[in-house]
Amino acid sequence: MAPPTGTTAPDQFLFDRAAASMKDKKYLTAREYYTQIFDNYPQSPLRPEAKLGIGETYLEEGGEANLVLAENEFKEFITFYPTNSHADQAQYKLAMTHFSRMKAPQRDQTETLAAVREFEVFFDRYPNSTLTPEVRAKWRMARSRLSEASYRVGLYYFRVRWYPGAIDRFKDVLKSDPQFSNRDALYYYLAESLYRSSAEKKAEALPYFERLVKEFEKSEFLTLAQKRIAELKTAS
Repeated sequence: MAPPTGTTAPDQFLFDRAAASMKDKKYLTAREYYTQIFDNYPQSPLRPEAKLGIGETYLEEGGEANLVLAENEFKEFITFYPTNSHADQAQYKLAMTHFSRMKAPQRDQTETLAAVREFEVFFDRYPNSTLTPEVRAKWRMARSRLSEASYRVGLYYFRVRWYPGAIDRFKDVLKSDPQFSNRDALYYYLAESLYRSSAEKKAEALPYFERLVKEFEKSEFLTLAQKRIAELKTAS
């Protein structure tokens, strides 16, 4: 896999072969080409891109072990080349190593939280990156997964009638993710938890029922919310 003897730009030769292998999804072969560039051509202008490429081969290949290796490669790229024009891409890919390991909402959310944090580092460091729309879409997916996980815990507390725990969970989701996609359900169960928890908290429930009705023209909770609003206003 070494460049032919007499090749005037051996690093470029290897890089082109690596790119072709990536296109063909031959990730191990691509990694070997990229590694040759990084290890054997320390003065090559392609060396940073080769380092990034090594990480991308692991990321694309997937699997727990490869994603850990990809994470390490992207972290090293950012450390070695913090001002490189591809640093934003490396940060995005670093976040994606966690995004790819996210679990379902009912399971442990450690990787989801890590993905959200790395996406937010991207926004802080590279506000003008052309990758921002794509990164923001992925961040929204991760943020929603995190919120859904917390919402489900609150819903469990609601169903077992531990309303203080439900209220804390629902309020935390609303504070940390005001654009949560399942917000109508969140409003309803938060309001209903307040309504059921004690007579003193019934008045605190009213604004959440009203927000549900105001913000959502269609929701399975509209009729229930409207009924509670009428009841609370009549009682006041």
